[in-house]
Amino acid sequence: MGTSIYDATPVIDANLVPLGYQQMTSITPAKALASIPVGAKRALLQAETQNVRWRDDGTAPTATVGNIAYAGQNPFLYEGNLAAVQVILATAGAILNVTYYE
Repeated sequence: MGTSIYDATPVIDANLVPLGYQQMTSITPAKALASIPVGAKRALLQAETQNVRWRDDGTAPTATVGNIAYAGQNPFLYEGNLAAVQVILATAGAILNVTYYE
């Protein structure tokens, strides 16, 4: 049986400087990441409890359209325009944990 990226243990670059954390719970309708710390260039995102969808192309995701972050899976490191990221719950009760890095 093959492995997937979700089977790997996440490793965070030891050179990253953590700048802040937020937990998003009421993410409907779609919302942008809030309280992005000054100097943040990356964000570690992890869906908890239920799945979350996200987009960063200027269009808001919906519960059925957008990239999906599966609940309970390893977090992923987003590197891009953090201000462009919008998220929405794919299933009621979703929680998104976000840690920001320099």
